[in-house]
Amino acid sequence: MSPPDTAPPAPPPPADHAADAVWGADVMAAARDRMHHEHGGMRLHQILFNLAEVQVRRGREGYRWDGEGWWGGDINRVVAKSEGEAQFGRSVDTAEVQLLYSRAIGPYYDLQAGIRQDLGAGVRRTYVSVGVEGLAPYWFETEGTLFVSDKGDVLARAEAWYDQRITQRLVLQPRVELNLAAQDVPEQRIGQGLSTAELGLRLRYEIRREFAPYLGISWDRKVGRTADYARRDADARGGAAAVFGVRGWF
Repeated sequence: MSPPDTAPPAPPPPADHAADAVWGADVMAAARDRMHHEHGGMRLHQILFNLAEVQVRRGREGYRWDGEGWWGGDINRVVAKSEGEAQFGRSVDTAEVQLLYSRAIGPYYDLQAGIRQDLGAGVRRTYVSVGVEGLAPYWFETEGTLFVSDKGDVLARAEAWYDQRITQRLVLQPRVELNLAAQDVPEQRIGQGLSTAELGLRLRYEIRREFAPYLGISWDRKVGRTADYARRDADARGGAAAVFGVRGWF
């Protein structure tokens, strides 16, 4: 027999609950609310430092951090991010903090918006921050963010990294970061276009999933007009560094 042209409509979902007759409707309603809360409605939190390391490079040893924390559910979250670096024995060169509202826009990506504040030495700016963060195909972690300062400066940042699991505990993480500017920002020694680029390769050993020491190499470079500013200031334009640190979360 040939199938019918149109399938019959699905039956309506049951409006009654058999357990109500045994335990009572009020008791079972509270139990169902609790089950819904524990299967997707919970408020959770995490603090993660993807980078917390010492950098060794030809007499310019220093340290660096890059981490974030969040609180919320599967759809809506409050996110705080921070990153920066400095040389030992000197004040912090560059640092920033961000406070963001994060909203899931799909199974793998979140839309984030909020405020970024620059800290450390030099001119400090406050920015409006808008970006996306999530998991790209083939398990690449990605971030893309646009910043607009209180002076009208427009900056952008793109980051990506990938955890290649060699064994159940040994993980190789390549990482790339690009920073761009829509215009020259002389006060911050930033030039128009691609301003800095960084490539890194880190090998970590997960003693526990939450605690993993690592070592590796990082290469960064100021390019374009940003490199011109560094040259005029007799400042380093980048180079390679051996790194070792700890990746951790709780």
